[in-house]
Amino acid sequence: MMKVKNILAHMKIRQSARQMESESLVFPDSLRHPKHVLVCLPGGLRELTLVKQFLPTITELFKPADIALLCVPGIKVNDIFPRKGFQILSPSSDQLTWVGLPKRSYIDTLRELNIDLVLDLNLEQSNFTSSILLNFPGAVRIGRGNHLGRPFYNLEIKTKYLRDERNIYRSLLDTIKIIKESRGKQSAHG
Repeated sequence: MMKVKNILAHMKIRQSARQMESESLVFPDSLRHPKHVLVCLPGGLRELTLVKQFLPTITELFKPADIALLCVPGIKVNDIFPRKGFQILSPSSDQLTWVGLPKRSYIDTLRELNIDLVLDLNLEQSNFTSSILLNFPGAVRIGRGNHLGRPFYNLEIKTKYLRDERNIYRSLLDTIKIIKESRGKQSAHG
C-alpha cells in the first residue's frame, strides 16, 4: 500500500512540476528583505537536531522576517525546537491527501502567511516538501544543489560536502549570506 501511495504522490508532483511557472527574480535583491520565510524541516531526528543548532543563524540571516518552521507530516518537533521566535507548523492527518501531500486547504493556509522565501533543509527527497515548493511560484525557493533542481528551486546551492550534514547546512547558510551581501545585480529566471 505504501508503494502505491508513493507512486501516486510522485505522479501528482510530476504533473504539478510540468505546470509550474516561476516568476523571474533578481539576485541578490530577491534575498535581501524577505518578510515571511518558510523553513521546510527535514524528517530525520538527527538532521532536526543539527538544524536546531542553526536556528540562530537562520534568524540572523533573515532578520527581521517572520520565520515559520514546517515539519514533515508525522514529525512532532515541539519538544525539540524552541517556540520562542518561531511559528511551528505541523500538518495534521486531515490536512493531507490520501497519498500524503498537502490538501489545497492547507496550501491556502500557508499562502495566508504571505511567504516570500522558502528554505528547504531536507537532505533527502520528500514528496510533502516537493509539493509545498511547487505551490509558491512567486517566492524565492532555496535548496541544496543536485537535489531537486528546477522547477522546485529557483536558487540551488551546491556544496563540496556530500554526507557531512553539519557542513552542508553551514555551507548553504554561508552562501546565502554571501549572496545577500553582494553588491551586483544578476537576473535569474526561476
